[in-house]
Amino acid sequence: MSEILLQIDGREVGAKEGMTILEAAQSAGIFIPTLCHHEKLEPYGACRICSVEVEVRGWTRLVAACVYPVEKDLVVRTRSEKIDKTRKMILELLLAHAPDSPQLQDLAQEYGADKDRFEKEASFCIHCGLCVRYCAEVKKKYAVGFVDRGTRKEICFIPEIASKECWNCKECFPLCPTSALQAAYVLTEALTSFSPSSEPEPEE
Repeated sequence: MSEILLQIDGREVGAKEGMTILEAAQSAGIFIPTLCHHEKLEPYGACRICSVEVEVRGWTRLVAACVYPVEKDLVVRTRSEKIDKTRKMILELLLAHAPDSPQLQDLAQEYGADKDRFEKEASFCIHCGLCVRYCAEVKKKYAVGFVDRGTRKEICFIPEIASKECWNCKECFPLCPTSALQAAYVLTEALTSFSPSSEPEPEE
């Protein structure tokens, strides 16, 4: 497989065909922030925090580094005023869902994001999809999924599967950048452990 040469932040970087910009940058020790990426999972491109600037044949645009494939003579910038402004906006939107997430707080400090800019949402989920994809792609259990759409989209454990598979697994828990996954699991566990037979008998 032939090597593809591209430029990232002024450095010449060699990459293999089929690699993404993110993979090429990581192989060269160049940091690009991510929230929805995991090396064991297929690229997803949901959070867009990995957005970088690419220049192709004189045209410049923002792309998600985790899904954009490398190509010969591609010019990539991982930091610029435009990139930082984009990441700041993304973080402020995510912080409306999970203002206390340590991972988001660290990034917010890096990019000067204000966690109070937008009205708080009644959800800790930032829709990174890590738990859903890990359970499906790695564990092949399909115990957690998304329900609803748009701003109402939430993660949800499938009670019939979760009650059998999740207690001894929980491998997805450390992947969650917020507390949404653990909270959803505790709720599901509480609901599945409840049964009519556990109710007290009515007094005569």
